[in-house]
Amino acid sequence: MNINIEELIKEIVSEVGYTPLSPDLLIEEIRFRTRDDSLEDSVVWRAIDRLEKSLDIAFTKKGKIASPSDMGIYKGTFSASARGAFGFVTTEDAEFFIPPGFTKGAIHSDTVAIKRIDRSSKYYGKGNEAEVISIIQRGVTTLSGVITVYRMGKHQIAELLPDNDRIRLKITIAQKDLGGAQGGDKVLCRITKYPRDPYDSALGEVLACFGDADSLEANYKGILHSHGISMVFPESVLEEARLVSSEKITTQGRLDLRKRNIFTIDSYEAKDLDDAISVEKTDNGYILGVHIADVSHYVRQGSHLDTEALERGTSVYFTDKVVPMLPKELSNGICSLNEGEDRLTLSAFMTLSKSGEILSTELYESIISSRVKGIYSELNDIIENEENSEFYEKYKELLPDFYTMLELYEILKAKSEKKGAMELESEEAKIVLDNKGHPIDIVKRDRGITERLIEQFMLCANEGVATFLHDASIPCVYRVHDEPDREKIDAFALFARNLGVDVSPLRARNTITPSQLSAILEDAKKKELGDIVSSILLRSLMKARYASVQKSHFGLNTECYCHFTSPIRRYPDLTVHRIVKALLHGEITDKNIGAFERLATTSAQLSSDNEVRAVSAERDIEELYMCVFMKDHEEEELEVVITSVNSFGFFAKTSKLCQGLVSIDSLGHGFFYDRDNHTLARGNEAFRLGDKVKVLVKDVDVSLRQVNFELVREKRQGRVIKSHDYPKPKRRRK
Repeated sequence: MNINIEELIKEIVSEVGYTPLSPDLLIEEIRFRTRDDSLEDSVVWRAIDRLEKSLDIAFTKKGKIASPSDMGIYKGTFSASARGAFGFVTTEDAEFFIPPGFTKGAIHSDTVAIKRIDRSSKYYGKGNEAEVISIIQRGVTTLSGVITVYRMGKHQIAELLPDNDRIRLKITIAQKDLGGAQGGDKVLCRITKYPRDPYDSALGEVLACFGDADSLEANYKGILHSHGISMVFPESVLEEARLVSSEKITTQGRLDLRKRNIFTIDSYEAKDLDDAISVEKTDNGYILGVHIADVSHYVRQGSHLDTEALERGTSVYFTDKVVPMLPKELSNGICSLNEGEDRLTLSAFMTLSKSGEILSTELYESIISSRVKGIYSELNDIIENEENSEFYEKYKELLPDFYTMLELYEILKAKSEKKGAMELESEEAKIVLDNKGHPIDIVKRDRGITERLIEQFMLCANEGVATFLHDASIPCVYRVHDEPDREKIDAFALFARNLGVDVSPLRARNTITPSQLSAILEDAKKKELGDIVSSILLRSLMKARYASVQKSHFGLNTECYCHFTSPIRRYPDLTVHRIVKALLHGEITDKNIGAFERLATTSAQLSSDNEVRAVSAERDIEELYMCVFMKDHEEEELEVVITSVNSFGFFAKTSKLCQGLVSIDSLGHGFFYDRDNHTLARGNEAFRLGDKVKVLVKDVDVSLRQVNFELVREKRQGRVIKSHDYPKPKRRRK
């Protein structure tokens, strides 16, 4: 019998009522539980040694083996502050604050052991304060940054300034390890030796030189490398993609929908079309058809394509390109629901009442041929201009169905508003490039009625499929959104009330509901404070994630929800498709359902991690282009709106949606930060969210993706707060 000794030890130590045992007694307990008297002491000792190093167990002063948490020792991931001086460690039990001087040289994303700080510390008793006692595993092995070269006597010394300002690490690189890189170059560096203490220097070697740190191309490459995003697929994956994409499409075992009025609606630029729609009006309501590319037919579980897709997790959408989850032979080819071409699909038909309630969901393996590639802007033009639209003839035959879709959209929208589903306002930037790839303009991306229609239809399909699987007791990769923390919502309410927004809905109940927050957002919109209030609320909410256990989605106010509609670009959707098809084929039994549960769990965990990575990379690339754009506007005066206030200054946004920092040092002495009200104040002078001020674009660092503003005081339009309107911040004793 194969027994995992390490897992057994962890199980014993974590049991309720466990009393620390000596190693000899623990070995006897293991022999008793495994019924293996021949188990050698050395085998258990090696397991104990590994568990101690990974901090899954700890030794008491008397040499007995205990649970680390019983001794006040915890393990977690260190998350450094914006400037790396202090940080936080999230464990299974709680989140701990690590004050300056207590990090023991830990850097961002390290796995560390911590314990609560000593009673004699000035930080003791203010919350969950802890100190790092050891670094279990380094989270960063390679990083990008800029090379600085200087002379020390007869020798040249090179140092790396990391791009990530959360990593406060001095990295020295020997001349022989520069790999041809020079001062001012952006490079990818591997850490070869970590410092023994916070004041020591690390050693590194250059793995790749991207070029001049001020250039767009070098920074682009640096961001891709730092997030582990590859533009190239392995040859084995490409070969498999070419092979499966050449398979002949047949109707065998599929519902033939090629004569139905089914079509796609997407942006003009989109090439990976993974969803098409159809609608039928009935005496009792509607039947909404959502037809999704059957990617799982081509990407078999365990194949080279599947392994690569699982590792990537999602397609990543940048300003000028897409890094797809699947090779273009699939994403833009055989899986894309191109106009007039037969395509294999998985169809979900939701039977809806006249009020938009989902009465039932039916799922089929199908085959379709999209009537037309609908374009958002064109259909929006038809909605506005009807027969006078220049695109009217293109869609003429499908317009009766489209108008029925608009009718259903209004019903679904009203239903969503009635149940209080939140719609946070956010300004999405569209960066316009010239023929050389240089940003020449930035405009706000508009979402018209057709974009919102597709969004509502996809929400309906995702909810319908998740509910279908849940009611059938079949595993699923759910999209969940936990309820917000009460303290964070109370802080948000205080801020919104000080802006003059009505927060009375939150007083109605002890629990927080989406309807209450939606009512506050609606009042903020009426007062033209929608963007500001939405941004603060977003920071107060939990992050949506994937899970294999059903939980409600707070933001949508929905009990069951999953991602089903984008398997070309999201791995969890692909997993849901596999589970649905296995159910349709009768392949899920009591004996093998555990395998599908494990599939859902693995997919949920990895997909959540990959989603965070992709979002970070997309944000970094967008910030890079914005910095390059702002570099062309240095020394210009602009009117900006304050979007974020911190202890070190405030961030403000231009009309082109670019953000810059006005540091507190540049404002002069005497300003104090009020965290609750997001305000910097000095006497009756204050800067707070939503204020309009005039700034000078002082300097732009493309490599660090930082824009620095300087306040133009004589023309400032910042708000002056009267003492009875706004409480003055208390001065802290030094």
